[in-house]
Amino acid sequence: MYKNESQDNESVKLVSGEPTMSEGTAGLKDIAAGQPATVSGSADATGGINAGNFIDTAVDDRLFRFNNEDTPLMNLMLKAKRVNVNSPELDHYMIDEAKSVVVTNGVTGGGNRAACLLPLSESDANALRPYTTLLVKGVNGFDPSGQNETPGKDLMLFVTGQDGSTGFPVVRAVNGRKTSPEDEYGIVPSIPSGTKIIILANSLYETQKEVDPDLILPQPTRIYLQKRGMNQVVSDYFESQKKRMPFSQAVIAEQAIANFKVRGNRTLWAGRAGKFKMQVPKMGMQYVYTTEGLRWQFHRELEEPGNWTVDKIIGMAKMFFTGEDVPKSAILLAGKNLLEAIQKIDYSKHPEIHITTKVNTVGWTVTNFHTVFGDIEIKREPTLDRLGWSNSGALIGENRLVHYVYSEEHSFADRVEGEEATRKGLLIWDAVALKGTCHLWINGEGRQSESGANIIKMWEQSTAPAEEDIKDGMTLYLTVDCPGINPAAKAGQLWRANGGGSSATWSQLQGEV
Repeated sequence: MYKNESQDNESVKLVSGEPTMSEGTAGLKDIAAGQPATVSGSADATGGINAGNFIDTAVDDRLFRFNNEDTPLMNLMLKAKRVNVNSPELDHYMIDEAKSVVVTNGVTGGGNRAACLLPLSESDANALRPYTTLLVKGVNGFDPSGQNETPGKDLMLFVTGQDGSTGFPVVRAVNGRKTSPEDEYGIVPSIPSGTKIIILANSLYETQKEVDPDLILPQPTRIYLQKRGMNQVVSDYFESQKKRMPFSQAVIAEQAIANFKVRGNRTLWAGRAGKFKMQVPKMGMQYVYTTEGLRWQFHRELEEPGNWTVDKIIGMAKMFFTGEDVPKSAILLAGKNLLEAIQKIDYSKHPEIHITTKVNTVGWTVTNFHTVFGDIEIKREPTLDRLGWSNSGALIGENRLVHYVYSEEHSFADRVEGEEATRKGLLIWDAVALKGTCHLWINGEGRQSESGANIIKMWEQSTAPAEEDIKDGMTLYLTVDCPGINPAAKAGQLWRANGGGSSATWSQLQGEV
């Protein structure tokens, strides 16, 4: 419903009078929200300086110059791949990398079985289609005669079909033990439960051209593009006056743009997705969209409340660069405390680590941390400090960002109807999204994240976590050998808890978490 005229008049009365100055981030009362730049309005806000009596004094122009170093994420977005869309709502599609490793529940060998079932989990069983070849890690094959075992040369299996009742693949041994060298196929040996099976290419017979197809269905995430705007209203009288500080309309606009950018940068980090209707005077019901911040888009989080070490940095680089999704470059946007913690690491025992300063492709001067897995460029992000994430940071693949644009940033200048004043402004309708799964959020705030991402914790002990601390799905990155979890648990591996508490069992993870 529209408000009637009496309601409008009443609302005007409630907000009339001298403007109330509000505080900024430094505690200075220098912001009169919702007020146009008029001479009388400025006089009221600054303590009653009369119109026409503004005193000419010198002012440091640098105070008003906005610094793009204050909004790194927004600058990354503007450098990212740009996709123009025709709706403020869009489906952001992700295509996951195909699984390369499956784990068998075990095969009991013996007898003269040329073929047998390969027990797998229900989700993995259907992935192994007929004519696929498989490499069984840790199980030795045999030489071409089938009489002599070949230590270190793994057994290879060939999928002949799928069992109708269980759905498990039926396999034959390509290099198994043979009763006689003239046998076509070898016997499938015993395969221990928990053995890793590497998926290789299919192998077709000589006239074959048809195989089971792979159906790829990208999974969408709904993204809302947020319309952001900035207005500046300057009266003709205000612009013509000599003022206490000799700032012009351009200087006011410059600072307004700076404020517009830093608020937008906070939204790009921490905004939450939303869509709702509002009753607009003279225009009826209209939708308002709010975009989802980058902080809530990460699929993986590294929980790191402890002290940083070289081993942890290298482990982070390993997780980032060696998954199924391999980025070209990494940039770490860090809060001030995380930046300090990394800077204070003792590198004396690691002469192979190189830390240099360089200008990157974005044009920033960054600290470059060189590892054998890849280089990490470290840049401070002041917005994370303002959002309460000074101990945290985001490790982002620079070429894995997408900038969705519904309406390009554009400026406008209109005369205010019925007034001697000009309204100038900026409008932009866009959103930023992550592509791929390489990205890592570093949660250093010491509290459990509720983002829904997979949580990875650095583990520096040879003993397992206390039973009361083990939760189902807990994932540990081991910086030392940990026989307390499993005798085979070595430094540099990822292990996940299956079940919680005293009933938990641990299994090693391969590929992406």
